Amino acid sequence: MTNKVFMIMTFVGVPLSVIGTMMHWSSILLFLIYCLTIVALASYMGRATESLAIVTGPRVGGLLNATFGNAVELIISIFALKAGLHTVVLASLTGSVLGNLLLVAGLSFFMGGIKYKRQHFNVYDARHNSGLLMFAIIVAFVIPEVFSMEMEAGETLSLSVGISIILIALYVAALLFKLVTHRGVYQSTHENGAGHHDEEPEWGKGKSLLILAAATIAVAYVAENLVHTFHTVGETFGWTELFIGVIIVAIVGNAAEHASAIIMAYKNKMDIAVEIAIGSTLQIAMFVAPVLVLISFLFEKQMSLVFTLPELIAMVSSVLLTIIISNDGETNWFEGLTMLAAYVIMGIGFYLL
Repeated sequence: MTNKVFMIMTFVGVPLSVIGTMMHWSSILLFLIYCLTIVALASYMGRATESLAIVTGPRVGGLLNATFGNAVELIISIFALKAGLHTVVLASLTGSVLGNLLLVAGLSFFMGGIKYKRQHFNVYDARHNSGLLMFAIIVAFVIPEVFSMEMEAGETLSLSVGISIILIALYVAALLFKLVTHRGVYQSTHENGAGHHDEEPEWGKGKSLLILAAATIAVAYVAENLVHTFHTVGETFGWTELFIGVIIVAIVGNAAEHASAIIMAYKNKMDIAVEIAIGSTLQIAMFVAPVLVLISFLFEKQMSLVFTLPELIAMVSSVLLTIIISNDGETNWFEGLTMLAAYVIMGIGFYLL
């Protein structure tokens, strides 16, 4: 039933997006159409990557889901950079970290915990990811903020470029570690990947890749137009660029991961759900954010990797809470509810800021 709804939304939303853009409809109406269309397209991306996950296994499947889910975020951010909306870009990166760690993981733990009293996932992956989260958020994001207090703008930009290159290099090394040199070395006794091979994927590998490519192209078109509605929408509803980036863009941009992770958790495939939520966060922090810093040099105004103090504190708090909850390799519905409560508290704060 849900798939039919998303199919209708896609086949109606894409033409309406094109027609509405050409006929210059109201920015508020177009904003709603664009958001719903991106969510519908993201559902196709989620289903395609879920099919690929059955074929390739939980780690690669989770990585694919995070990558194509973050492709939406990356596309929206590039167009926002082009429009000079650096505040929205940094806020959307913050929102992605908060959304993946607290909203996606929280909903996954909560929904899965309602069906199963205890759910297990690979504790070795959890501890490995904890170290990377500490490095990517607490070290790489906090350092530019602290040092920028004693630096000129040009020096801060140079520091951001240096950190960005290091982050990308370490992210590539992390993929090499998990998928090549130490693939299968750290396996949990609770890892339920063995049963996945008996499950039939919804689509074949070729069809899944084709749908992913088509959906990504469609999202790129809709996202470019979505960015142009932010100013009017913000003025109409009284939303700041910070709130639009942290909450609206982050939720719309990460719709694919949101849906897929929750579905995986409800099916008790916690290794994939956790890989989507935390793996997506690491990809945002260690790849998407630094890539956007480097891409900004193609435009008139460059973006440094300096977040506001509320953004930094919110991200650091999210990381610490996630590490404390996930490091034992198991979870339940109450831990998920705790993470959701933290997300709502931060959302209220950003709305009132």
